[in-house]
Amino acid sequence: MSRFVARGGGYACSAASIGHLDRNWGEGIAKIVTFLGSFTRIERAITLIGLAPVALIGAGIHGEPVPADLPPPSYQSFLPVPDARPRTPAPVGLTRAIETLRNNFDGLAGIAVRSVEDGWAIDSVDADRRMPQQSVSKLWVAMTVLDQIDAGRLTLDTPVTIRREDLTLFHQPVATLVAKDGAYVTNVRDLLKRAMTQSDNTANDSLLRTVGGPAAVRSFITRKGLGNIRFGPGERLLQAGTAGLTWRQDMAMGRAFEAARARLPASVRQAAYQNYVANPIDGAAPAAIANALARLKKGLLLSPQSTDYLIRTMESSKTGKYRMRGAVPPGWTFGHKTGTGQDLLGRTAGYNDVGLLVAPDGRTYAVAVMIGDTRRQIQDRQLLMQGVVSAIVANHRAPGDGFADR
Repeated sequence: MSRFVARGGGYACSAASIGHLDRNWGEGIAKIVTFLGSFTRIERAITLIGLAPVALIGAGIHGEPVPADLPPPSYQSFLPVPDARPRTPAPVGLTRAIETLRNNFDGLAGIAVRSVEDGWAIDSVDADRRMPQQSVSKLWVAMTVLDQIDAGRLTLDTPVTIRREDLTLFHQPVATLVAKDGAYVTNVRDLLKRAMTQSDNTANDSLLRTVGGPAAVRSFITRKGLGNIRFGPGERLLQAGTAGLTWRQDMAMGRAFEAARARLPASVRQAAYQNYVANPIDGAAPAAIANALARLKKGLLLSPQSTDYLIRTMESSKTGKYRMRGAVPPGWTFGHKTGTGQDLLGRTAGYNDVGLLVAPDGRTYAVAVMIGDTRRQIQDRQLLMQGVVSAIVANHRAPGDGFADR
């Protein structure tokens, strides 16, 4: 059964936001006691029970004057911030459509939809379960890069050199440029575009190295309170582990990785594949990804300039033409990141599409469709993703018009 929960934007509170309490706390308590003298015994008991939390708050406040030059607290909370209640409930028609789409799909899959403006959320079965991200995780690398740009540690023009020893595997168009001269000198801007629009693995791993490795990305995810999202060890180790191999750099050239994988005993490949699907080292819940995308759109993760840059880059993506993008109608815009894992005996460990769907009136939906493991044909997977977009579009109404079939 599908369920929907209400989430919206929220902000953490710090100690500096508590405000100054009345310094005449003792005098105030005395007045309350005098006032209670006119009550009956039962009335006094009931009232004092209600005042007990207030008295406890006061007990934790010192009566000393607050120094004028007291600096603000330096701590910050890394816990996810509870969101506000949505202004409107999730549309019933869309909730039912998401439930039907998920229930009719054979395999492990999760669907999550968020209304950025209204704050409502729709989560299918398994939307809170971690599934293989594969190249969806490039999104967190890009955010970490832009966060460091916001902090002044990098710029879009920071130079980066890629050498043969930096090459990865599978889809890496930049490898041709490296092979030509033995090295490719570029910058952060170029690598962000290659990673996010072409899903170039070597471009992404070069950015990952530039920001400080997987630990830096995990720190960003934790610091921003993104929730149920893991980040893996980088493309080479992730793919080698999924296949049951130990990475060697010579596997980056040609089809050496595929050849080494083919030589493995079937039992080794199957065990490694099953272990990965059951507990993906790069796993993330569709619900958590949809929440993160909604917060990105609201400007809660990056500076306005970096937010706009990342969303525009996502909108220029060239991957996944027949996934969710295949159902986006004229007048709507869609910025996204896809992810696709390795195949084994007709199964695929991760077939995903996540993004921001924007209606002609500017209202935005954060959407995550993740297929963690399935034997369904690629066309069936694409139809599931397109069905989610079609359902959102069919239930969309301009502000003031409401939704169809609430």
